[in-house]
Amino acid sequence: MAARNEFAELIERNTGTDGVFPTAIPRVFLFRSSQPTLPLHALHEPAVCIIAQGAKQVILGDAVYEYDRDKYLVVSVDMPIVGQVTEATPEKPYLCLRVDLDPGLLGQLMMDAGSPPVRQNSEPGLTLSAVTTELTDAACRLLRLLSSPGDIPILAPLAEREILYRLLLGEQGTRLRQIAVAESKVQQINRAIGWIKQNFKEPFSIETVASEARMSPSALHAHFKAVTTMSPLQYQKQLRLQEARRLILSKAADAATAGHTVGYDSPSQFSREYARVFGAPPMRDIARMKSMPKEFFALAV
Repeated sequence: MAARNEFAELIERNTGTDGVFPTAIPRVFLFRSSQPTLPLHALHEPAVCIIAQGAKQVILGDAVYEYDRDKYLVVSVDMPIVGQVTEATPEKPYLCLRVDLDPGLLGQLMMDAGSPPVRQNSEPGLTLSAVTTELTDAACRLLRLLSSPGDIPILAPLAEREILYRLLLGEQGTRLRQIAVAESKVQQINRAIGWIKQNFKEPFSIETVASEARMSPSALHAHFKAVTTMSPLQYQKQLRLQEARRLILSKAADAATAGHTVGYDSPSQFSREYARVFGAPPMRDIARMKSMPKEFFALAV
């Protein structure tokens, strides 16, 4: 209980207002929200998220993942998700730590720890596990360093390494090991995702993406869906619509221009698919988004 209380106090001390806060420690971010948020769409990069206070839900496809300070979230590939803070008040705000996962650090730790060979299978790229006292203690050690910046270059890598070590020992060990191994199924899917992210505005064939991932088309389709819950073409559609939404919101593009920019030839098809994903046609959705406090947008991840 003491470690959990300290964990929340450390995040509160280093935020103070609502929003997302990069820290002086590489790959480490702090999140705070004093009220529940609307569902927010985002592309979640590989990371571990540990809540110190409050609760959140993440939607991936048809699956809903609800977590709080008793569960942590691991994302092993870039995922188009819908995130929503569900439990937060001004007195007890939502507080969360995110540590982005570095494949190189995981690989070095695996070698040093003599980790077993990676099982070649495809597991969902987003999962929850129970938080342990050891993991909370390690998170506290990492965040204490924010009060002594001079110690960060030497001690932060050790604290981050301990967090990764605790994760490798836990239920997510196999999934994390796959992030670090170049020819694991997860890394093959990561190559496919990287190619789609670079080329999502253009039509593509499954054969082209399969070649990039070094898999057969049938294997790519099966493993891609097992990891992301969607097909490569559905993944492309999510990226297109999220980018179009960004263009309309931040660049003041009209709906037709935004749809064409991300690869839609038909404005009516773009409007239909946009409304299906975001719950309203483009202009109505953007009006709703503009009414929200800007600091809430990044809380999706």
